[in-house]
Amino acid sequence: MARHVRRGLALAASLAIALGIGGASAASAVTTPPQAIPAHVYSPYFETWTADTITGIANASGVRYFTLAFLETTSKTSCTLAWDGVKTDTVANGKYLSDIASLRALGGDVIPSLGGWSADQGGTEIGDSCKDVNLIAAAYEELVTKYGVTRIDMDIEGRSLTRTDGIDRRNQAIKILQAWAAANTLPLTISYTIPTGANGLEASGKAVLADAYAKGVRNYIVQLMVFDYYDRVTTDMGTAAITAVTGAEAYLKSVEPGLADAAAWPRMGATIMNGIDDYPRRTEVTTLADAQQLDAFSAGSTHRMGVLSMWAIQRDNGNCPGVGGANDCSGIVQNPYDFSKIFIPFTG
Repeated sequence: MARHVRRGLALAASLAIALGIGGASAASAVTTPPQAIPAHVYSPYFETWTADTITGIANASGVRYFTLAFLETTSKTSCTLAWDGVKTDTVANGKYLSDIASLRALGGDVIPSLGGWSADQGGTEIGDSCKDVNLIAAAYEELVTKYGVTRIDMDIEGRSLTRTDGIDRRNQAIKILQAWAAANTLPLTISYTIPTGANGLEASGKAVLADAYAKGVRNYIVQLMVFDYYDRVTTDMGTAAITAVTGAEAYLKSVEPGLADAAAWPRMGATIMNGIDDYPRRTEVTTLADAQQLDAFSAGSTHRMGVLSMWAIQRDNGNCPGVGGANDCSGIVQNPYDFSKIFIPFTG
């Protein structure tokens, strides 16, 4: 996203950790049990390398669900997940546990996201860096149990889109993870966040999803990055987002025989880059009107998607008019959290 930028745990142990027995590094308790993410959710990306707190932004914005970006491994040969690849912020150390507990007390939750542009380009996405499928699956399971989450997001872009060995290992590990969650009666959903063309998935994204289905991964969500088309012609970002998800929904049905629209649309998602994105020509500008157009498309029963998202919540302000691709402002004139105010009612 943002182009810059133990296996086999027993059920009792899994639930103890999921309910927060342990703390921010095993010290602060997560006292509110996790619940399944709503069937339709607005979950903007939260940039974890900042000093922001999740609950602080939740209180300021009214948003209750966040996708935490990103987890990657600590080196190009590592199987250890850490926030932003920082060796002192491994999953085992439990960064954000206390903050997540506070968010859950407000009725919200988080979706950890693995990968991202920097990891995917640099070889620290775990499917690329770790050569043992079982160790990848173990890392996923540790993440689910340590944080008590019911959804994890795979942000696959850059070089990870064409690293076939990494795609193979990742999807095998996700299949193992899904089987483990089912055996332990733990609710769990996987989302694949991938780039797209303005009319639908490109060949690389299609290959990731086709391989997932071939490996036995089921009921995954397809979450498109509806920006950075780099085609030199797309400027109507609202319409392009709609045509992109429509094309991808048709592809998902072609991958899974017998899948009807009523089952396919809830497995679709769209992530906008609010304001001026990082395409150097600055012709790709997602406005508030574009967001409203996408929200209106998704609000009815016909195209009721599972996810609306945004890169990123820290950009949802008008503090830098005219600046493109910034991490902390949209580059357009707006009030704080105007985009979020459009999307928050989508959750439910």
